[in-house]
Amino acid sequence: MIVVHKTADITLGDMLDQVAANPELPLVFSYNGTVIRPGYHVTEVKAAQFFALDCGANPEAWSEIFVQLWDIEEDDRTHMSAGKFATIVRKVSEHVRLDGSAKLTFEVSDGVVPMQLFCAGMPSIENGAFRVSLEPRAASCKPRDRWLAERSNPVTSCCTPSSSSNTCCA
Repeated sequence: MIVVHKTADITLGDMLDQVAANPELPLVFSYNGTVIRPGYHVTEVKAAQFFALDCGANPEAWSEIFVQLWDIEEDDRTHMSAGKFATIVRKVSEHVRLDGSAKLTFEVSDGVVPMQLFCAGMPSIENGAFRVSLEPRAASCKPRDRWLAERSNPVTSCCTPSSSSNTCCA
């Protein structure tokens, strides 16, 4: 069995706290082994509240903020500043309730390749810019993730409901 250890999702609040310290620095995202082009746009900021049942029939609820990035080259623009990114988010928050503790998901497309979902690493300052590494958002099994977090051992049954001994994984 292959076990993938993912890093924790950053929240909108984490991102804004980091960029607030140096708002003048360029905000540079990287994904799929490439750096986003300097003309990129933040085309949407969306707030979502999810309610679901996981594969073990456990109720789940979470908030998520989606930031859509359009990866284009435009004129002689430079990478957006961290402060401009924060200003866009603040403007959205005047019209849409944004939960600072919500996990942050990035949707990225160049307008040709279909949009892809990414989770973000914590911004770090490198070479005079905020660098944010975007990693593909993988599917996961929440009961298995909880079990691994509690026990730190290989899993034999990942989808057992909290009130039953039935399993869904083979």
